[in-house]
Amino acid sequence: MTTVVGRVLRGVAAAVVLVTVLAGCGADDSGGDSGSAADGEIGGTLTVFAAASLTEAFTTLGEQFEDAHPGVNVEFSFAGSSALAEQIRQGAPADVFASAALRNMEQVVSAGGITGGPVTFARNRLEIAVPKGNPGSISGLADFGRPEPRIALCAEQVPCGVAADKVFAVAGVTPQPDTREPDVKAVLTKVTLGEVDAALVYRTDVRAAGDEVTGIEFPEAEQAINDYPIAPVAAAPNPAAAQAFVDFVLTPQARSVFATAGFDAP
Repeated sequence: MTTVVGRVLRGVAAAVVLVTVLAGCGADDSGGDSGSAADGEIGGTLTVFAAASLTEAFTTLGEQFEDAHPGVNVEFSFAGSSALAEQIRQGAPADVFASAALRNMEQVVSAGGITGGPVTFARNRLEIAVPKGNPGSISGLADFGRPEPRIALCAEQVPCGVAADKVFAVAGVTPQPDTREPDVKAVLTKVTLGEVDAALVYRTDVRAAGDEVTGIEFPEAEQAINDYPIAPVAAAPNPAAAQAFVDFVLTPQARSVFATAGFDAP
């Protein structure tokens, strides 16, 4: 009886092995990226440091990335690119850095904080934002030089502040801001709350605000278009997920999200 049972058990084990092998062959034959062995190894927390102007687009992409990789939990830190670059240089545990300007990315690259070469994935331009109803009667960039309107701009070291200074120089306007904010979302908040009559933000921020603000385009914006680069961080705690997210941001699916948000293609 013992011998017979042993033969049965050995037969069952062999069948299990055969089924496993066949299942593996079937997976290999599928050829789909989402079912590859490499994708299956991606998991854990992915920390992305991203420019504040990417908040809406990256939040959407983060959800899509998690859907494609159920083992990954994406966490974002949105802020001014200059502040994020400094945090990474100081050793903050980030996996990916997405900047609103090449200059801030280059600062991290120079410090040895980036793996490989950064890739530009989107472009953005400034637009005047005014509260609903335009109570300050703002019509163009020249109004930022008048003393009467309450004006908000990004801080000088932040990409949106650098771009603003460039367009004012092109237009020959000396702005008189009442406040300089640490990132573009803080500037936009001043507009939506009616605390200022006008501000310079990105076109994507005007679109994200919906009917809370009105956007006014101006020709000088063409002289200060920002390129947005992305790259894995050299000391990334989760390098596999970091590279996978960077690759995802470059896909047609992601570019559709950027286009909907108002970004230009690189």
